[in-house]
Amino acid sequence: QVQLVESGGGLVQAGGSLRLSCAASGRTFSSSAAGWFRQAPGKEREFVAAISWSRGTYYADSVKDRFTISRDNAKNTVYLQMNSLKPEDTAVYYCAADHHDYGGSGSRGYDYWGQGTQVTVSS
Repeated sequence: QVQLVESGGGLVQAGGSLRLSCAASGRTFSSSAAGWFRQAPGKEREFVAAISWSRGTYYADSVKDRFTISRDNAKNTVYLQMNSLKPEDTAVYYCAADHHDYGGSGSRGYDYWGQGTQVTVSS
């Protein structure tokens, strides 16, 4: 099995930036898709971004042009660069891995999940 550990969350003012990291062990991301999801209090978990070898990168409309997902295979790590943050971006952010390399927007398509990292954006 694979273990995923997120880091990089914290408190930031609106308009600021954060970079989240997701480090994997037990399996590499070299042939797997990776995704980021988030869940705000009282709301359902929603798709944020994904990266796969077969499909490239894609984003939820709410974060497109502000967030960038990338990967460093040498470090077995996936990143989410978040710029121009808004208060509505406040949520717990989760990384996930899809061994099928599909990287869809549905959470049920992912096999492994991290424990999440809190991102809070103040107004």
